[in-house]
Amino acid sequence: MPGANSTNNSTNRPLIGITERLNAEDTFYLRRYYSEAIEAAGGIPIHIPLIPRREYLAALCDRLDGLVLSGSNSDLDPALYGEEPHTKLGPVFPERDQTDLLLLELAEARVLPVLAICFGMQSLNVSRGGTLIQDIESQIANPIKHEQGQVYYRPSHSVRLEADSLLAQLAGTETVRVNSSHHQAVAKLGRNLRVIGTSPDGVIEAVIDDRADRLVLGVQWHPEIAWQQDKLSQAIFETFIETAVRNRER
Repeated sequence: MPGANSTNNSTNRPLIGITERLNAEDTFYLRRYYSEAIEAAGGIPIHIPLIPRREYLAALCDRLDGLVLSGSNSDLDPALYGEEPHTKLGPVFPERDQTDLLLLELAEARVLPVLAICFGMQSLNVSRGGTLIQDIESQIANPIKHEQGQVYYRPSHSVRLEADSLLAQLAGTETVRVNSSHHQAVAKLGRNLRVIGTSPDGVIEAVIDDRADRLVLGVQWHPEIAWQQDKLSQAIFETFIETAVRNRER
């Protein structure tokens, strides 16, 4: 199976929590790709309902070996980073915002590996005291198209990777093309985060924790959709699962 690695012993498979989404019909849901990518890389995917209660989430994190923050069709509440809402702000679901921020706090205390995807990367940055561009098209000069729409797995724009970064090592190159589906992005960078990927218009596309004792990786694109076709996407999930295995053994 594409993306499968050597973590195939059932006793070795790490438990990976993945945040769900919430829609206007009060339904928790998650696209299939997150779980399939995690399972193919050797993990056991566990969906996390958006119940922002510390006791519940702490008990869950005590059992997890890694955390994936999924994308979302919502935007973070700008009040969380001290701003008023822009006219192009999308829907806000407090349950998602609060659950992400609590999970990141708990994962930080437990040194859990974290893979933060799209909205999840934005949650990561805000959790570290950073801010967001609320609407790329209206707030930066000469933007490229970041909301590609269908076909979602198609690589639609380039990203320049920092030469010495984990992603450049995994890709074997300093320029990649990615699938892109977002209208917000990192503005002021949060604590202990380092930029390792940018798009041609200067938008931050990837960040990593700058501390050597943990893996906390954020990507603004969607490797979970592309993992069957894209070698870098496969490598991201494999590296994440390998780190989660080592975390479990520790």
